[in-house]
Amino acid sequence: MADGIDALAELDFATVTPEEFAKIVKKLSTKEINQLAQDGELRDRVLAEVFGRMGRQFKPETAGSLKALVRWKITGIEEKVYETDIDNGSCQVREGRTEAEPRVTIILGDAEFLKLASGNASPVTLFMMRKLKIAGDVGFASGLTRYFDIPKA
Repeated sequence: MADGIDALAELDFATVTPEEFAKIVKKLSTKEINQLAQDGELRDRVLAEVFGRMGRQFKPETAGSLKALVRWKITGIEEKVYETDIDNGSCQVREGRTEAEPRVTIILGDAEFLKLASGNASPVTLFMMRKLKIAGDVGFASGLTRYFDIPKA
């Protein structure tokens, strides 16, 4: 079990591709990811990297003139909030909550978020299992993945 956690802890995010990251996450169980999330510093580093890549994996040609704010609440030992602001072909990602009203808020745990962001979980399955909660525009949330190049493990 420690091997997967150690691999993620020692990961040099500057050199790993999204596909390599997806393969690492795929090997981890929910229990292992939640154990990893107990290390606040490592959790912060992993979340910052995943959200940082989100802007780079955005597909502006698919989004077109879409304007939408997506608020992500990652629950765990401490709730972390990130926002993805899609605006006319651009995508800005920031940590923290603004006063702006989101089109949708997505709430999920650490393990579910990492599995979703790495292409190792279906958003529909997570939603049906109540592991992913949505507040706001559910229809928009159901198609959100098409705006991003999500790796396949």
